[in-house]
Amino acid sequence: MDEYVVEMRHITKRFPGIVANDDVSISVKKGEIFALLGENGAGKSTLMSMLFGMYEPDEGEILIRGEKVHITSPAHATQLNIGMVHQHFKLVENYTITENIVLGQEPRARILGFLPAVDIKGSDKKISELSKRYGLEVDPRKKIEDINVSTRQRVEILKMLYREAEILIFDEPTAVLTPQEIDFLLDIIRGLRDSGKTIILITHKLEEIKNVADRCAVLCRGKLVGVMDVASTSTKAMANMMVGREVSFTTDKKPANFGKEVLNVEGLTVKNQDGLTVVKNVSFSIKKGEIFAIAGVSGNGQTEVADAISGLLPSSSGKILLDGKDITAMSVRERTLTGISYIPEDRQAVGLVLDFSLSDNLALKKYFKEPFCKKGVLQEEAFDENGKKLIEEYDIRSGQGITTTVRSMSGGNQQKAIIAREIELSSELMIFVQPTRGLDIGAIENIHKQILAQRDEGRAILLISLELDEIIGLADTIGVIYNGEMLNMAPAETLTAIQVGEYMMGVKAV
Repeated sequence: MDEYVVEMRHITKRFPGIVANDDVSISVKKGEIFALLGENGAGKSTLMSMLFGMYEPDEGEILIRGEKVHITSPAHATQLNIGMVHQHFKLVENYTITENIVLGQEPRARILGFLPAVDIKGSDKKISELSKRYGLEVDPRKKIEDINVSTRQRVEILKMLYREAEILIFDEPTAVLTPQEIDFLLDIIRGLRDSGKTIILITHKLEEIKNVADRCAVLCRGKLVGVMDVASTSTKAMANMMVGREVSFTTDKKPANFGKEVLNVEGLTVKNQDGLTVVKNVSFSIKKGEIFAIAGVSGNGQTEVADAISGLLPSSSGKILLDGKDITAMSVRERTLTGISYIPEDRQAVGLVLDFSLSDNLALKKYFKEPFCKKGVLQEEAFDENGKKLIEEYDIRSGQGITTTVRSMSGGNQQKAIIAREIELSSELMIFVQPTRGLDIGAIENIHKQILAQRDEGRAILLISLELDEIIGLADTIGVIYNGEMLNMAPAETLTAIQVGEYMMGVKAV
């Protein structure tokens, strides 16, 4: 019989207003990749947070290597050789990579033979060797604030390996990575399994599960639906189990009906915070009833284009016209009132106020207008009524309804809240940047329908996505950006995915 390294038996966890896990039992074999699949808010992260000691179950028991344990804290979990990479990284920005990895387990040295000190130099060497051994090479002396997202993820993995974790939990590890970075990470996960580690992978990306997982457990609204062998189960069967209904993998898109020009961008040039030019003389326009998608590998200037149009970044030169009106020098609020909705790439830093309630966040763009504000006094009933309406219409799942603190919600439900708020503005121009990042297949299907519905109602849509399938499936017109320049613009039906991919890599740059 296979040795089970983790057993969670009849686990139940309740929070105010919600049962996050309802009598869930799973067993994980030593040396396998075990995937936890489920919609946003299905209870996947909560279940693994109990295994890592961040919560304690209300009912049920946990066995590690056959022995019953009561895991009281992450430090206790670490002693049991359990590590976890969280969806939102737990790193200290102004510390170096080494300082973050050894934090809490700092190796000691003696200066002049008797003065105690942290042995940073020795740690740098150890971290460098560890990173090379597992194909996770990093510069140990670099500060976290100076490295990109995929390198931060390597640091989180190295933190686990430094603490000699044998059971590795990955919570939505690919949610913030580019397609190339995802492939690299999946190779690392396979390598960790091959070196004898046990991997638990929390995700809702079916193709990733088919690529790397041995077995998969499906959770739906806190309950365990089933456990299956990945090799013998189709992605469609997994998707249907996950959302509890038949899921469509194709986009039902009506022929476009373009109207007048809504957005005109002329010679836009944008510099980043370091003064480097990241958008170079970009020009394009979007009409009513048109989805204009910008495709590109992460970091080629597409996010800065969206930020400049929405007012989050100043433009160095060029013009931005909305309905023929020059908005280049307008503030963010003025642009919003003129007719721009914006779903940003970073939902936590830019899209939400995490410690505000859900109802407050859903009214952030119009709280200063009636019926939310009368004679300078905020009207609580209007906030509540608006919040309840949007929660119902957009299936936003939250433990305490409109009073839920947004920080406590799952990433996917945070994203649903932003999309609900922005669509409800009924703006002439809607900007969607990575709208389905971190969402499950049911939510992705729903958001794609909403984007197409807005386009069919005559809105102009600017879509920026790293998902090539999403761009091909939704766009009427595709522009490909490379190194800050728009390499090509063409009707979507005239381009294949391969051609777009070549432009994205700069292959056809002249």
